[in-house]
Amino acid sequence: MKKIILAFAVLLISQSSSNAQKQKGSIGDHWVATWATAQDLAPTVRDTIDIPPGLARPNFGRARGGPPGSDIPATLTNQTVRMVVHTSIGGRKVRVELSNAIGKNAIVIGSAHIALRTEASGISVPSDRTLTFGCRQAVTLQPGVLLVSDPVDLDVKPMSDLAVSLFLPKDTGAPTSHALGLHTAYIATGDTTGNAVMSDSTKTTAYLWLSSVDVVAPVDSFAIVALGDSITDGYKTTPEANQAWPSLLSKRLAQSKATAGIGVLNLGISGNEVLKDGAGVSALARFDRDVLSRPGVKWIVLLEGVNDLNLHGQITDSTSLQPDDLIFGYRQIIDRAHAFGIKVMGATIMAQEGTWPSTPTGEVKRLKLNDWIRTSHQFDAVVDFDEAVRDPSHVSRLRPDFNPGDNIHPNDAGNKAMADKFDLAVFRK
Repeated sequence: MKKIILAFAVLLISQSSSNAQKQKGSIGDHWVATWATAQDLAPTVRDTIDIPPGLARPNFGRARGGPPGSDIPATLTNQTVRMVVHTSIGGRKVRVELSNAIGKNAIVIGSAHIALRTEASGISVPSDRTLTFGCRQAVTLQPGVLLVSDPVDLDVKPMSDLAVSLFLPKDTGAPTSHALGLHTAYIATGDTTGNAVMSDSTKTTAYLWLSSVDVVAPVDSFAIVALGDSITDGYKTTPEANQAWPSLLSKRLAQSKATAGIGVLNLGISGNEVLKDGAGVSALARFDRDVLSRPGVKWIVLLEGVNDLNLHGQITDSTSLQPDDLIFGYRQIIDRAHAFGIKVMGATIMAQEGTWPSTPTGEVKRLKLNDWIRTSHQFDAVVDFDEAVRDPSHVSRLRPDFNPGDNIHPNDAGNKAMADKFDLAVFRK
């Protein structure tokens, strides 16, 4: 009798374990971010700018939260926003993370959906899934809070488009956002989260409150965080075409069986600096949220420093930023990443002769920084973006065929050259 009871108990435990594993996935499967975006984490302000003599103050372009020239709505009320995200790796379970990082008000999410995107604002209706938060369809997103949805079953393919729709029934105030989305988002009146298309919608190119999308992936899958500024963000690349170098790196990884389980997350913020707040908080200040909080991260590609140099290092007086100042910042990121078992690939700072702040003083500092990145052996690996996109006949400027006209942000072809510069085998060592 005791043997029968014992056998029955073992069977129950086995079934319970099996059921729990089915909820998670296959043995060893784990959550990995397939897409993410960086948010300012603080209202964007402009730091003190050291303008070299004889140069005009630059026009920084649109500001956040709805001022003239911005396509970010000042507020949403009784409206749905549908945002398109381009995945890197795939999986059969998915969840999303919403962030009210800079919000002063609690945000009511009346309904949230995720689906496979077809074209424009359209979705595949059979794929549409209602997202819940603690089994509730409506949730309040408090100021400063991140919320992760309950997982849903959805067959997400690598390099595919998903649509995430949020219904905001009450006045939100200025949304927590990422301005340079490079994919059109659609805003319509009422709760249209489950609609096949978003009829009569207005448009924005920003991501609103959406921070990341995660999938359950095999045990050997992981993510690379591209931590950077406007060059990583994809400024001057073609919208809707996934031509920023992180997207093109992801495409290269997906084409090889050995690296197909490696995702790439674009955590660039246009105008961002390593050491000081300006366009959002500094890379040092946003490191925990933009890197450590992303599931499955094993590598960082760090391409930052040009804004630090341009805003604080182009002058020659005693207050001017020096290469050692940025090297200190790089070492902080390396040490903090290593403490969590994350490797860091350093990327050289690219040529920018012809930009408004460029001076011989700044060029000397850029070259010293690049020499340190290449030869210090502080990084776990190096990718030489400078070599990939500079003009061989004039190494302080971009190659003409990679220059969209602003002398600093590579175009689509330049971004491809950057993505092609990676030795993919490094990520599997």
